[in-house]
Amino acid sequence: MKNRWPRLAAAAALLLATPALAQGFDAAQVKQGDHVIRDFAFRSGEKLPELRMHYRTIGTPHRDAKGRIDNAVMILHGTGGSGAQFLQPQFADELYGPGQPLDVRRYFIILPDNIGHGDSSKPSDGLRMAFPHYDYDDMVEAQRRMLVDGLKVDHLRLTFGTSMGCMHIFVWGEKHPGFASALMPMACQAAPIAGRNRMWRKAAMDGIRADPAWQDGNYKAQPLLGLRTASSLSQIAGAAAWYMQVQFPTRDAVDAYWKERFDRDITSRDANDYLYQLDSSRDYDPSADLEKISAPMTWINSSDDFINPPEMGMAETAAKRLKTTRYKLIPYSPETRGHSTHTWAKFWKDELVALLARS
Repeated sequence: MKNRWPRLAAAAALLLATPALAQGFDAAQVKQGDHVIRDFAFRSGEKLPELRMHYRTIGTPHRDAKGRIDNAVMILHGTGGSGAQFLQPQFADELYGPGQPLDVRRYFIILPDNIGHGDSSKPSDGLRMAFPHYDYDDMVEAQRRMLVDGLKVDHLRLTFGTSMGCMHIFVWGEKHPGFASALMPMACQAAPIAGRNRMWRKAAMDGIRADPAWQDGNYKAQPLLGLRTASSLSQIAGAAAWYMQVQFPTRDAVDAYWKERFDRDITSRDANDYLYQLDSSRDYDPSADLEKISAPMTWINSSDDFINPPEMGMAETAAKRLKTTRYKLIPYSPETRGHSTHTWAKFWKDELVALLARS
């Protein structure tokens, strides 16, 4: 176990909003910006006079003979995360370098912070529970407006997304089938959030609301009892059983890791933001319109994913209706990371190369 803790902490960081930059990755290449959308109307009927979409970019836009940007790649994060998570070494060091699949000398990489996350507009900015109750359709529309109006990108070479971002890709593929040349969703189902997946989310939200310190969102200090419940559930749901058993084979090893991981997670959370993040999946359901997805797609799930358990065959059933899709299930092993296998590019980057080639 000697000298292993930093690597293990990175491996299990499922939902960290502000990870360290990848070792050797040139931070000067990352540029940050904001696009403000005026009078954004949410599907709930609520409005914001200004919706801020924060983003990071790496690389340089290339324009074709007509002046259109033709090398843009958008990468979408999961629940509770931000675009910064795709600067972690297990992702960036495998993909962005010279000759790698998303070589930043060739591609213009766009890493948004979605509504309610990172440095984009969110409840903790001041509105608290008066913030509009956004859903995945709202998040995708804000991404589209950021691209088209803010970055002047009206076509994507690739849209890649993990977990919540994976589900966003199904929304994108159905609502805007010609916008991207290729789609790569990682770690989700093309079905409503139901069963056990809805159960842990509901339990996490109820835990926050049940804390007397929450005060209907008007707390003076974070409701730590509620956040402990929500954070604990999310950590367990995202963990990989076999990997954790091998890496932490004793009680003391588990306890030491859990304290470090849990303390780091809970101090990064705002209760209202987390409530909204979890609740935004409430009406996700792409199942009726899967045939509208026409772009070449590679959809990947993991055999050890507690959040998206493979044993029910839901993805395989849906994939039969997706005529341009290759579905792959990453085998369970002591090396895979459960739900967060989606951010460890070594397990699937060959599939990314193949998708870019066939699209």
